[in-house]
Amino acid sequence: MKTKILVVMSLAAIMVATSCVSQKKYKAQVSSFESLNAQYTKKQSDLNACETAKANYLKQIDDLNKQLADLAKEKSYLKENNSVVLNQLEALSVISGSQAASIKQSMENLGMKDAYIQGLQTSLAQKDSLNLALVMNLKGAIGNMDDKDINIKVDKGVVFIDISDKLLFKSGSYDVTDQANDVLGKVAKVLKNQPNMDFMVEGHTDNVPFKKKGDLIDNWDLSVKRSTTIVRLLQTKYGLDPASIIAAGRSEYQPVTSNSTTEGKAANRRTRIVILPQLDQFFKLLERK
Repeated sequence: MKTKILVVMSLAAIMVATSCVSQKKYKAQVSSFESLNAQYTKKQSDLNACETAKANYLKQIDDLNKQLADLAKEKSYLKENNSVVLNQLEALSVISGSQAASIKQSMENLGMKDAYIQGLQTSLAQKDSLNLALVMNLKGAIGNMDDKDINIKVDKGVVFIDISDKLLFKSGSYDVTDQANDVLGKVAKVLKNQPNMDFMVEGHTDNVPFKKKGDLIDNWDLSVKRSTTIVRLLQTKYGLDPASIIAAGRSEYQPVTSNSTTEGKAANRRTRIVILPQLDQFFKLLERK
C-alpha cells in the first residue's frame, strides 16, 4: 500500500515539473514572437514611408514629362507654321534674303530648344534618382532609431536630415553627448560616399530666451556653436572634406512647428544637415551656347 502511494506521489511530482517547464517555454516563445512582431511592424512602417516617397518622385517626374510634352507640341506647331509662312513669303518675294535667313535661324533655334529641354529632363530625372538613393542609404544606415528624434526627408529636390538636440547635445550647451558619436558616425558614413556634394549644418533652437552662460549670449550663439561643433566632429573624427561643409546658425527663426507646446519646442530644437544640390552643374545646363 505504501509503495503504491509513493508511486502516485512520484508521478504527480513529475507531471507538475513537466507542466512548469512547458509553461516557461511557452512564455519564452510568446515573448520572442512579440519582439519579432514589433520589428516586423517597424520595418513595414519604414517600407510604407519609402513607397510614399517613391510615389511622390514618380508623380513629379510625370508632371515634368507632361510639361515637356506640351512644349514639344508647341515647338512642332511653331515650326510647321513658320515653314508655311516662310515659303509663302519667299514665293511672293515680299521679304529680303537677310530676313528669310533670320527666320530660318529662328527655326533652327527651335530645334536647339528641343535638345535643351531634353537635357533638362535627363538632368532632373538623374537628380531625383540620386536623392531617392541617398534617402534610402541614410535610412538604412541609421536603422530603427526613433522617428521623433531623427527625420530624413526630401523637400523641393533637397535632402534634409533633422536630428533632435537631445541626441546630440547636453541641455543648454554645445557639449556633445555620448550618443552623438553613434548618430553622426552613421550619417557621416553615407555623406562620405557623396564626394561631389556640399552640405550645410544648421543649428536651430526653440523660442525660449537663452540666459547668458559662459561665452554664450543668446539663442544665436547657441545655434551657431552647436553647428560648428558638429562640423568639427565631421571633419576631424569622420574625415569629411571641410571644403564641402558650411556651418550656419538659424537661432529660433525657422521653426518646423509652433513653440506653443512642450512637444513643439522639442521638435524645433534640432540640428539640420542639408544636402545641397549641385547648382554649378544645373547652371551649366541653363547656359545658352
